[in-house]
Amino acid sequence: MIAPVIESVPPKKYGGTERVISALTEALIQKGHAVTLFASGNSQTSAKLVSVFGQTLRKVYPKKSDTLKKVQATLLHVGNAYALQDTFDIIHDHTSYFGLSFAQASKTPVVSTVHGCIEKESIPFYEQFSNPYLVSISNSQRRLTPQLRYAANVYNGLPMNDYPFTRLPSKYLVAVGRLTPKKGIHNAITIAQKLHLPLIIAAKLDQENLPYFHTRIQPHLGKNIRWVGEVTEKQRNTLMSHALCFLHPLEWEEPFGLTIIEALACGTPVVAFNKGSMPELIQEGKTGFLAKDIDDAVECVKKIDTINRAYCRSYSLSRFNSIRMANEYETIYQTILAQKTIYNPSFFQKSLPLEA
Repeated sequence: MIAPVIESVPPKKYGGTERVISALTEALIQKGHAVTLFASGNSQTSAKLVSVFGQTLRKVYPKKSDTLKKVQATLLHVGNAYALQDTFDIIHDHTSYFGLSFAQASKTPVVSTVHGCIEKESIPFYEQFSNPYLVSISNSQRRLTPQLRYAANVYNGLPMNDYPFTRLPSKYLVAVGRLTPKKGIHNAITIAQKLHLPLIIAAKLDQENLPYFHTRIQPHLGKNIRWVGEVTEKQRNTLMSHALCFLHPLEWEEPFGLTIIEALACGTPVVAFNKGSMPELIQEGKTGFLAKDIDDAVECVKKIDTINRAYCRSYSLSRFNSIRMANEYETIYQTILAQKTIYNPSFFQKSLPLEA
């Protein structure tokens, strides 16, 4: 299991990909598999941990000018994992295009989960280095790159049984994520203001997003619009569980939304803009609403009390748990190992459905 080294596994605060990797690793070990995790040395895992760096790159190289150093460090980290390929039956690479050239030459089969949107500039890498079995995390994600060969689709999962649940919420809204335009936190502020409801924003702020923060977020902060910064998982779950509604008025084709399934696990319904994977995560009228714009979102929040919070929780825990995710990846691994060649996409796609 090759994780990005920018954050620990699991992350101390923000880091969706690393949290999924942690959940998958622990679930596979629970199912009896021997797993080696390549991650930062401060990661916490039941797997055998192999590290090139004792700390995360986010801590070692915090400056924006450190980008080249981060790339070099990541390549060293990934290369170290592939150098030990003969030790493993399967390599599961989560490092995006950083691992593609290594995977192309790998004699050990490689599964590569695409955790984000494949940028236009990266598509040629995926087309050229087509040896790994690509796995999407939503069907909407793969529609953006239909020319690529996806072996399967596996929705993310987390161990959510212990998430706090509140049947009678407080009268505030919550938005979680990163303070970046595509996450739509500025839209959440407008929605809250139109409804005259308090909004709590638990979001990470990176240096490159300071202009956005100063112009679109900071002027609105006050008694009713609060930004509490980057919070821990426990703090975030507490905020979500007591919220009237989780707002996700995003402005991009998000391939998945971990905060969506976490909010639902806390029993908190979601109002999101109808973009990306949102229709695959939210059951319209049952776990929340899909809005077309800000005014529509305002109307959706007004009828949020029609949503059964207990159903939200049971839906999320049954559909997006880590054991379900591990079972699906286990099937992928076994199907690959049953083949005589490193990559046979036509046979593989007959063996596994394209949609989970």
